[in-house]
Amino acid sequence: MHPFRAFIEQYHPISDEVWQEAESYLERMEATPGTLLVKEGKTCKHLFFLEQGLLRFFVWRKGVDVTKFFTVAPYSFTSLQSFSNQEPALENVDALEDSVIWRMKREDAYRLLERPEWAVFVRELTQQVQGYTENILEALQNQTAEERYRNLLENQGDLLQRVPLKYLASYLGITPQSLSRIRKKVVLDR
Repeated sequence: MHPFRAFIEQYHPISDEVWQEAESYLERMEATPGTLLVKEGKTCKHLFFLEQGLLRFFVWRKGVDVTKFFTVAPYSFTSLQSFSNQEPALENVDALEDSVIWRMKREDAYRLLERPEWAVFVRELTQQVQGYTENILEALQNQTAEERYRNLLENQGDLLQRVPLKYLASYLGITPQSLSRIRKKVVLDR
């Protein structure tokens, strides 16, 4: 089974007919670390599926890149506002690892929305992403950097081995030096 179909079916079953249509729209691509898949200021014209690899969503603030979050395979992604409204993206998405990505043009993804089972998948995925985003905002408002780091360690420990420290520190909203102090403290507490 194609990895994207397996991913879709975690949310909602999809018929062979709808899958064959969706598959006909997919284009496979490979990205090396540093490859920008979405660029701030450019309109996002694709829905993506990350089959293998790791991505980082980030924005530029006062000349510094600030990590918003990471996407781990397998997962579907896009710059939602840009993709939906066909306006310039407010964020960048780059590969942190060698990645295998499938992409679908916006017009094809919208054509599939006429299929009820695809529409259910998109709605379920969008709700999950919204919940994930709300959790990130809640943590930023109510947890210290150390608490957020401990949460990552507990729930996504492998991510800590894969993400460069400067991006992890940026995601936590602290300097790399502060992250080093937190990491040492956490090791001592164990």
